[in-house]
Amino acid sequence: METLLMDRVQSSLRLFMPKNAIFLCERLCAEFPTESNLQLLANCYLGNNQAYCAYHILKGKQMPQSRYLFAISCFQMNLLREAEAALSPANEPNSEVPNGAAGHYLLGLIYRYTSRRSSAVDHFTQALSIDPLLWAAYEELCILGAVGGASDYFSDVAASRIQQQYLSESSSHKISIGDEDRSIQSSRVLGLNDSSPKQPKNLHSNSIKEISNTHVVMAAGQAANSGSSNLSLYNTPSPVASQLSGIAPPPLCRNGFFNAVSCDGSSKPAANAAILAPRRKAMEEGRLRKVSGRLFSDSGPRRSTRLSGEATAGINSNASQAGGGTGTNHSSSSRFLGGFSSSSSKTSSAAFRTMTGRKGPSCISESFDEGRRKTEVFGDSCGEDASATMSSVAIFVDCRYLEEDKINLHAGGLSVHDSKLINGIRELLGLLRTLGEGYRFSCMHRSQEALEVYQKLSQNQYNTGWVLSQIGKAHFEMVDYFEAARFFDLARRVSPYSLEGMDIYSTILYHLKEEMKLSYLAQELISTDRLAPQAWCAMGNCYSLQKDHETALKNFQRAVHLDSRFAYAHTLSGHEYVALEDFENGIKCYQRALQVDERHYNSWYGLGVIYLRQEKFQFAEHHFRRAFFINPRSSVLMCYLGMSLHSLRRNEEALEMIEKAILADPKNPLPLYQKANILLSLERYDEALMNLDQLKECAPQETSVYALMGKIYKKLNMHEKAMFYFGLALDLKPPATDVAIIKSAMEKLYLPDEMGDSL
Repeated sequence: METLLMDRVQSSLRLFMPKNAIFLCERLCAEFPTESNLQLLANCYLGNNQAYCAYHILKGKQMPQSRYLFAISCFQMNLLREAEAALSPANEPNSEVPNGAAGHYLLGLIYRYTSRRSSAVDHFTQALSIDPLLWAAYEELCILGAVGGASDYFSDVAASRIQQQYLSESSSHKISIGDEDRSIQSSRVLGLNDSSPKQPKNLHSNSIKEISNTHVVMAAGQAANSGSSNLSLYNTPSPVASQLSGIAPPPLCRNGFFNAVSCDGSSKPAANAAILAPRRKAMEEGRLRKVSGRLFSDSGPRRSTRLSGEATAGINSNASQAGGGTGTNHSSSSRFLGGFSSSSSKTSSAAFRTMTGRKGPSCISESFDEGRRKTEVFGDSCGEDASATMSSVAIFVDCRYLEEDKINLHAGGLSVHDSKLINGIRELLGLLRTLGEGYRFSCMHRSQEALEVYQKLSQNQYNTGWVLSQIGKAHFEMVDYFEAARFFDLARRVSPYSLEGMDIYSTILYHLKEEMKLSYLAQELISTDRLAPQAWCAMGNCYSLQKDHETALKNFQRAVHLDSRFAYAHTLSGHEYVALEDFENGIKCYQRALQVDERHYNSWYGLGVIYLRQEKFQFAEHHFRRAFFINPRSSVLMCYLGMSLHSLRRNEEALEMIEKAILADPKNPLPLYQKANILLSLERYDEALMNLDQLKECAPQETSVYALMGKIYKKLNMHEKAMFYFGLALDLKPPATDVAIIKSAMEKLYLPDEMGDSL
């Protein structure tokens, strides 16, 4: 019962039926309340997004897997301290982290979200050293800004480590298959012996055949239902076998038993022949069923059909058949190593399924299924003479089975194709090196270098949603919104189901003022996944573009509730609070974003803007400098840092920073405007006017440019030109606050500077 329930639970999980798995697993734990069964129940709850149930089930459990699952449930419930205690108990500082690389990765996340950066970096690095293919750990190192070159993590050393792990796992898998095969064969013999006490005086009657067939069919049915989880059924010793051991001990190896029967059967004593007769008869019937299995075309390209066909076609050429078996398995082994062969025959496909998907019990089930089909055709009319006539064929087929199994296991153990395995590992690590280097440059905000790296990818890898989204982000960081939108649109076409980077895409459309596209994107994302924070960020940007800041804020807050670790949703909420001039709540949102990701420079920038508007210039300069330290290539950050320095009357430093901003992005009009402001404060009027004339060509609709030119001409006592530019500024319909300031300057145009300098 326990084995059957476990198998049904695992089958339900594989078929994505979590509710059914939970119900059956609850029955399992009620009847057999072991910790391993509780782990299975916790898995069911975690698969159904019920972390709180797994938390209560596993609380206080000490097995490594229980601690890991408990930590997972704590992490999902944001109980980070309890998760840390489960993975790394305080009273056992030297205890091993459960689940190796996965455990270190989870512990690294816990340290990251509790603001212990150095410890997080250590555990992410350990996770990568254990499993070089754990890309998620590499991503976290890039986000923390603590990663070197990608070649340091995806090197030849990592390739040799992966190869050793792969080969060790394959060899252990091969050994386990061999052990299962031996135990299954022993159980088949013991199962036949179990029927002998029921008819002790009529060993050759039809009733013996019926009993033995019933027994093995029942065993096959159990094997088909329980899969690999019920191997203990076949390892259980039979008391009947021990009773008969004094007469004819059952063989430990299937091969030894059949060699004795086929080669030396004529020289055995009569007593042994009498004892072995029912066993041999049942075995021979099974072999006949395998031979006759090829008569039934509805069974598909099964392994037993292939092998029986080979045996009947070339029964007198053992060596040639063995060579053919080896050749058949080369193609299946190649696909197993990583799909190096794209086309293969049905025969090699069947051999591949045999190697990787079927173990001892399923093979038994297969042969007995064929036996049942054979019985339907031939019935019980075949007597002992017919069985004896085909015994040599059946025994030879069985020996060929063993040879084929050994060859399959040898190929499955990768001892023949190590070179292909190594080449596959190197190709994979080469791909990860390229992707990793591009992602590292992106996280360091070195966008141009990232674009150059992504250009090295193959066409298949380049035209994927993830890569195209990364390219779009790189163009977004370079303030090239048109190119960024183009690549995000391509990513949407390639992967319309993926929401990776769609929050950034919605911000790009916001800056481009593409109201219709943004609205359509938001509705598409909501229909794709209503529980994704990216979808509600897009919806919030849509309302923010329409100046409905309160509704936009509600959408951003919904994104925060769906994923409290989504830093960009906190930042966008802060922007909306600033638009509503609620600076206190805006500061809280930015600070929460920095608790999630301290390198999220957008939040440092947001805090700097708030303090600049509150005229807390020292605080503003500090936060802008922190943002600039994270993203030293941003023209906008350089400009705002220069503005804060100018407000602190550190004009030379401010002018130097503004010059850097102009060089970083010549198309950005803001640094030119701020440079003119600084030059005005330094009374370098001619240079200021030159900058404004240049800016007027780039941004002809900017009211502030003409207003500042009017102010400079007023300083030069060129009142007519000043009045002309003030008028141009008013014609462009500036905001109401700017209108009042410009009109006040026009009224005081002919007053002395100390009385009229209010602009």
